[in-house]
Amino acid sequence: MSSTALTSIPLASLPRLSQGKVRDLFSLPDAGKNPTLLFVTSDRISAYDVILKNGIPTKGAILTLLSAKWFEVLSSRVPGLKHHFLHLGPPPASGLTADEEQMLRGRSMTVRRLKIFPIEAIVRGYVTGSAWSEYEKTQTIHGLPQPSGLKRCERLPQPIYTPSTKAELGDKDINISPDEARSIVGDKYASCLEELALACYKAGAAYAEGRGIIIADTKFEFGLDEETDEIYLVDEVLTPDSSRFWSKEDYQVGREQDSFDKQVLRNWLTDNGLKGKPDVEMPPEVVEKTKGRYTEVFKLMTGESLEEALAKVGH
Repeated sequence: MSSTALTSIPLASLPRLSQGKVRDLFSLPDAGKNPTLLFVTSDRISAYDVILKNGIPTKGAILTLLSAKWFEVLSSRVPGLKHHFLHLGPPPASGLTADEEQMLRGRSMTVRRLKIFPIEAIVRGYVTGSAWSEYEKTQTIHGLPQPSGLKRCERLPQPIYTPSTKAELGDKDINISPDEARSIVGDKYASCLEELALACYKAGAAYAEGRGIIIADTKFEFGLDEETDEIYLVDEVLTPDSSRFWSKEDYQVGREQDSFDKQVLRNWLTDNGLKGKPDVEMPPEVVEKTKGRYTEVFKLMTGESLEEALAKVGH
């Protein structure tokens, strides 16, 4: 894997459908009844809804291979769960050049093409981040009343579903209540999305805890197969980009935790008055520390190093 961060995806052989903060989506040749997409994860990183100028080398492979692992784990632990992941890499005969195939190694997956629900299905098991800020003022989280006397980073009595809007690139996600989410996705799907998000969080948290990791909170996304009316888990799953991961051994209630995620970057931005500002470049030490945290949690979650996982992907 290159030591240089891949922040743009120069893939000329396939039509690009969209570019998000981290991922680019490409259309694949017609697969008949079940259309598919190529999901490519760059090394870009965002914090506070802003993309940094430079990226984190190998991050795209870490997120892709960790998500693939989670799709496998959750499928076995959440009854009836469907997901969009089909296989790593592009399908055969996709018309890619050898250089393009090498660039995509470990950082792409073929997925089902679905209609995406326009909300982030966030689940919180602990009171931290924006949830703690709200709780301190109002004793609520996303407008939901919570027990009094909770301390910073304390485990909630039960995981709670706290959705947000899914903003367009350049805009900010907004925390909303489950009732507001229901008005966006409709009565037909709202309860199912909430139940699936909570089930995935609980299954993932139990798996991670057995590996010494606390999943404080995470966000899921879901899509709909409009022909069958079935809901699928989509996008990335339980990665350091979409979750707060804490060390179970070092966890202490009442203080901020040392995180296996992009908290290193968030802290640096906040400490330097750069939170939410555009065109910010991370210094090498922030890049290396963030990469180290991502690499460490990958090994803890999967039981193998990134190099070992990449060797299985092939060329």
